[in-house]
Amino acid sequence: MSLTLHFHPLASFCWKPLIALYENDTPFEPVIVDLGDEASRATFLKVSPTGKMPALRDDARDRTVLESTIVVEYLAAHYPGPVELIPADIDLALQVRQADRFYDFYVQHPMQKMVGDRLRPTDKTDPFGVEEARAQLRNSYAIVDEEMAARTWAVGESFTMADCAASPALFYANKVEPFGEKFPALKRYHDRLLARPSFARVIEEARPYFKLFPYNNG
Repeated sequence: MSLTLHFHPLASFCWKPLIALYENDTPFEPVIVDLGDEASRATFLKVSPTGKMPALRDDARDRTVLESTIVVEYLAAHYPGPVELIPADIDLALQVRQADRFYDFYVQHPMQKMVGDRLRPTDKTDPFGVEEARAQLRNSYAIVDEEMAARTWAVGESFTMADCAASPALFYANKVEPFGEKFPALKRYHDRLLARPSFARVIEEARPYFKLFPYNNG
């Protein structure tokens, strides 16, 4: 098999390429990385010297692709399928990339700040930083709620890389800072993402690991 994805089922940034692979039924070999295991870590560092996941290895093209967005871009370019993850129209493609960056920087990042703080020793926590992250999430929720009032997916009516990015970002953000009733369009969008077969599959595969997530709500 040409493609091998090195990832961890709980890692939010690994969900983005997994969703992309499942959307187009792209054949690949999954390799779960356990950075706490010396052998697994050593093997993975040969693939990704920074130790960051996900990493896609393409033996057929002798390429190793790092970073979740770049992995999806690579799949769209070299292993396209019926779901056009990056639109051919340049203006739409730019909108997709902009939305992808938004969900990574303004939803994923503050969410991970809050989760990371939970994992720190008690005397090393950052309450001020957590409140900043919480405020950023609420502001991002308001932006998404306004945008999704008249959309089905992140960029118009077609599922794209932007939705691959939004899925894990919103799923985990809702764990650390629940949407509540203030953002109905956001909640409806999140519900549509949860019902998407590719994302539902990712969640089901991650379920055995949810006990390790410090904000686990089920």
